[in-house]
Amino acid sequence: MRQPSRRSTRGDDAPRAARGDLYDAVTRRIIAELEAGRVPWVQPWEAGGAAPGLPRNALTGRAYSGINILILWSALTENGWRAHAWLTFRQALAAGGSVRKGARGTCIVYADRFTPNTEAEKTGSGDAPKTIAFLRRFTVFNIDQCEGLRADLAPDPAPLADDEILPQAEALIAASGIDVRIGGDRAFYAPAEDVVQLPPRRAFFDPVNFYSVALHELTHATGHKARLDRQILNRFGTKDYAREELVAEMGSAFLCSALGIAPTVRHADYLGAWLDVLRADNREIFRAASAASKAADWLRARHGAREAHAA
Repeated sequence: MRQPSRRSTRGDDAPRAARGDLYDAVTRRIIAELEAGRVPWVQPWEAGGAAPGLPRNALTGRAYSGINILILWSALTENGWRAHAWLTFRQALAAGGSVRKGARGTCIVYADRFTPNTEAEKTGSGDAPKTIAFLRRFTVFNIDQCEGLRADLAPDPAPLADDEILPQAEALIAASGIDVRIGGDRAFYAPAEDVVQLPPRRAFFDPVNFYSVALHELTHATGHKARLDRQILNRFGTKDYAREELVAEMGSAFLCSALGIAPTVRHADYLGAWLDVLRADNREIFRAASAASKAADWLRARHGAREAHAA
């Protein structure tokens, strides 16, 4: 919680319609889950036997980000798969195996921008070239849907031992460089002072909840103009405020999962506001997931840099 403070230019209709359909399909699914009382970034991990973690490509080891995390988490939970590792059909073949006959893939997306040739010619003319957004679909398969894969694929990151999880969470908080103060009975981020305030650990029934709350507030803090420069000075109760809470909820979930902590919902009371935001614009969940992923990556990079320096 933050402390309250005072269309494409292309003439190509078919690709634009395809992008719209994709935004609609993903947004409709997220809305349906929220309406059913299931929060897509809070997974019942034990249902499939998968430990908390972030989805990654099994061949390259590269982690998926943004909306793809929610899409792949949802598919994992729905199907009871045990691994967060995914491959395209061709990658399964390249890995010496194949996708099992009849397996249904999961559609993920790749978003980027390109500069048309006519715009690229403006470079140096004083006019900034315009870029055009594009969205592509890719189909991936969980490795539980594959067979015959070679044994040397990118391994799952070794899970932290139970007695290492909280120290690593503590180290991530310290590495952020953000001013975190302990005391009182409220948790919030104050943008004007650039301070995260947290109740003492003893105030939480389960010590791990202290860290999920802390990561929620630290995600807010990444939006400060000196960091990722996200719009965070939003009046309480507005749609912009609800959007930023959505970013913080997912940012905390992504960070918790990377640490081996099962994500929780910090502000379920914002559910109605989130639904209003998503129903009004089918791209909002994409923007929020992207911002949450960037925030989590920022905090993890600081932590990784400190760990590397210490080594």
